[in-house]
Amino acid sequence: MRARTTKQLGIQIRQLPVTPTKLILANDLANLSTEGDFGHDTLQEVATTLAGALRERPVQQDNGQPAAPYVELAELVRYEHVQASSHDPQFAAAMSKLEADDATRQHVDFTLTDLQGKTWNLKELRGQVVLVNFWATWCPPCRKEIPDLETLYNRFKGQGLVVLAISDEDLDKVKPFIAERNVTYPVLLDPGRKVNELFQVVGIPKTFIYDRSGKLAAESIDMRTQRQFLQMLAQAGLQ
Repeated sequence: MRARTTKQLGIQIRQLPVTPTKLILANDLANLSTEGDFGHDTLQEVATTLAGALRERPVQQDNGQPAAPYVELAELVRYEHVQASSHDPQFAAAMSKLEADDATRQHVDFTLTDLQGKTWNLKELRGQVVLVNFWATWCPPCRKEIPDLETLYNRFKGQGLVVLAISDEDLDKVKPFIAERNVTYPVLLDPGRKVNELFQVVGIPKTFIYDRSGKLAAESIDMRTQRQFLQMLAQAGLQ
């Protein structure tokens, strides 16, 4: 139902007169459409609508950086694999920034401690499939992912899956939250946000999956369903 409604809204927005409100609606719809599994066809309609609205009414840079709608469109193209284009240099700049961020994530390393005091180092987990999930207790989409992550962890841990869930909150807030939900995968604390910054995390949840060779095999810019997580894990060799 949500996917069909979102697709219809994308088409309806394209029919609106050219106004600032049209671009706002197109951008807001794009932002909401990545939370969950709306399907490729729906995301394509949303991206087409946003690209069209930007062509009709280009927006200026934001302090020398690409304006938010160009970044939103670039994320749809790069991470949701839809087709969209823009001749505005801001779109090209946004795509370049995403590519640079991914190059950084490919080579990033970190060491963090979990709720039980165990230390985890990303590079030392080579040979296993590592799912790094950035989340917080206050984040509703993050909370929706937890049961699916727990299910997938229990299903695949015997095949070498490691889930590392990273929160920038304090131990006193995270520990009772995790205990209440009987989460068994490692939950790591990043209160200084150093690892969040290494991964260029702005907005959560975000998920990055590394294959057994340490290659960044899949990533998501928003909440994923279990089906979507399975598709991501398959890209890292787990099925």
